[in-house]
Amino acid sequence: MTTAPAPFDSPFPERPPAAAAGTAAHRAGAVRPRWERPAYAALLLATAVLLLWNLGASGYANSFYSAAVQAGSESWKAFFFGSSDAGNSITVDKPPAALWPMALSVRLFGLGSWQILVPQALMGVGTTAVLYAAVRRQFGAGAALLSGAAFALTPVAALMFRFNNPDALLTLLLTVTVYCVLRALDGARTGWLVAAGAAIGLGFLTKTLQAFVILPPLALLYAVCAPTRLRRRLGQLLLAGLAAVVSGGWWVAVVELWPASSRPYIGGSQNNSFLELTFGYNGLGRLNGDETGSVGGGRAMTGGAGGYGMPEGGPGLRGGGWGETGIDRLFSGNVGGQISWLLPAALVLLVAGLVVTWRARRTTDSLEGMARAAFLAWGGSLLITVLVFSYMQGIFHEYYTVALAPFVAALVGMGTAVLWEERGGKAAALTLSGTLALTAVWSYVLLGRSSGYLPWLRWAVLAGGLLAAVLLPFAARLGRRVLLATAALGLGAALAGPLAYCLTTVGTGHTGSIPTAGPAVAGGRGGPGGMRFGPGAEQLAGGPGAPTGQGAPGGFPGGAPQGGGPMGGPGATRPNGGAPGGTPGGQGTPAGQGGRERLGFAGGGPGGLLGGTRVGADAKAALSGGADRYTWAAATIGSQNAASYQLASGAPVMPIGGFNGSDPSPTLEQFKAYVKAGKIHWFIAQGGVDGASGEGGAGANRPGGTGGPGGAAGSAIDSWVKANFKATTIGGATFYDLTTP
Repeated sequence: MTTAPAPFDSPFPERPPAAAAGTAAHRAGAVRPRWERPAYAALLLATAVLLLWNLGASGYANSFYSAAVQAGSESWKAFFFGSSDAGNSITVDKPPAALWPMALSVRLFGLGSWQILVPQALMGVGTTAVLYAAVRRQFGAGAALLSGAAFALTPVAALMFRFNNPDALLTLLLTVTVYCVLRALDGARTGWLVAAGAAIGLGFLTKTLQAFVILPPLALLYAVCAPTRLRRRLGQLLLAGLAAVVSGGWWVAVVELWPASSRPYIGGSQNNSFLELTFGYNGLGRLNGDETGSVGGGRAMTGGAGGYGMPEGGPGLRGGGWGETGIDRLFSGNVGGQISWLLPAALVLLVAGLVVTWRARRTTDSLEGMARAAFLAWGGSLLITVLVFSYMQGIFHEYYTVALAPFVAALVGMGTAVLWEERGGKAAALTLSGTLALTAVWSYVLLGRSSGYLPWLRWAVLAGGLLAAVLLPFAARLGRRVLLATAALGLGAALAGPLAYCLTTVGTGHTGSIPTAGPAVAGGRGGPGGMRFGPGAEQLAGGPGAPTGQGAPGGFPGGAPQGGGPMGGPGATRPNGGAPGGTPGGQGTPAGQGGRERLGFAGGGPGGLLGGTRVGADAKAALSGGADRYTWAAATIGSQNAASYQLASGAPVMPIGGFNGSDPSPTLEQFKAYVKAGKIHWFIAQGGVDGASGEGGAGANRPGGTGGPGGAAGSAIDSWVKANFKATTIGGATFYDLTTP
């Protein structure tokens, strides 16, 4: 690597030759520029402000997880298992690690939007800090600041670190894993590698096998490049694997050994087994689309087990109901605006960084060797995750791409630093210039996908980025001020698009199960037909805050985020499947414009299971009255519906069939036993099953009907209740008093 001095002061410190470099620890503790600490503090403060601003607007966000958080704050058993309700009837369809910080916050400070979501926002600040520390060790403060800023301004990161899905904690743990591996490579340190294994194990307890996706490139990198003998490298990797098994396996062992009769049913499984959930619905099923009990996607979308009678694909559709698969998936439709702003630049800079550092020794006992290892670690993690997301045929949502955000940001910061140092050479200067031009053009394309969204910005980004790209190779000859102004112009053009998307995201509340960042974009490919539940969604009654979706921050014209379905206009559908002003209890008037209605989905997605339902004051009073005399104040089909009633009333509500409505929990016999023992007060009829939505009666090919493997149980319970108990309309919903046959 050439190390000729730069003609002007660089924000990226010159790296000394390997012989004089010393260890990475010495480099990290070297004299810091005076501006570094204030700049680092400003980065973290700005990230915190971005993630905390208007946080309460999302209310309970994903009520499915908020209900489990509320249950865990009241019952330690529900806390441990991740139960949907304090009565411990069924768990969420993920391990509980992501719920634990939120449940502890609610236990300490009470139930509310901020109490649930602040831990998520703090994880975003923590991820920024870890990313900064990782990049700074080899590439200096300037590169670290750029990486941190690129991460914080990734739209999907601004969304998910303000939301209560498990992806926030998973992203933090993946970043910690790469950081620990890089620390382990610097001197073959066993402790750091074991720490990386422990982080992966905790990632497994957050979102099961997704945490393991980055393991192959990281393990191979350490096995080849760690500066110690091969036998010791393999032994260290075995210890790290053991740490992963222990940190992630202890909970699994307890759950599998615990008598099934005294623990909650494992949500998302068909046989009450966490191992089945791990390797089926949450494992191989995500790759091949064979997701038994799924809410829809891949092969399940064809109307088979767990299906909804939806077409597997139209002309050119390569991946079934969850969107086209292929290497362009992350750049297409609505997915591109979530993550891909800097993804092309990251790929180019990965190649450039490897070319510049390729002549380094195989091992990481030199500065150049560590720099190359950093590119391989972040780049390998990026590439393998991109491939999995691009070709997985099962459930895929746009927000999954938040896992890519730290990898993209690190490569952008590191690659820019290396090319900036080498800019005296023609190849480096042209590569840096070309990368900037590519980023500006791609931002122009992404900004144009949302009709009417800040049309002036896309032209400003294009003009500014191309101008900076043209000037950059010659700017050094025109003086220091011109060089710095050109760099600032290029940086501003590269980040302006994602910044606008971030401001739009934080200015609007997000609810439901499938949130997306930024404005509405036609052709989203994250769910069945690309349907979206996000900005502009109507807040469930009883939840704090009220996202309206009626405008964007800072006077953004024509681009207010919307929550409409893809087949209708912006804002055409609501989480409860009805038009604004629908009656409480989920019996809203069909909007007739949204994609969900046209697909036969009522009540907020398939069978009313994705967006919850509205709860009126009368229904809330009925559930709260005498609730302490029952294990469950009510039971209803689907976790989202149950969560809405539970969060509104504060009383446990049994979700029959779990999240998808297809889990065989409880069976009809178990439900009868609960009713006979006086453990359930009310049964609340769910619109999609009851036929109130006009989309079909009980037994329809949807959750709660006979379409899913466990759906027959929900249909049988629904039919038995209606045949043996009297219906009462409360707050627009149909209630059955199970204590009075």
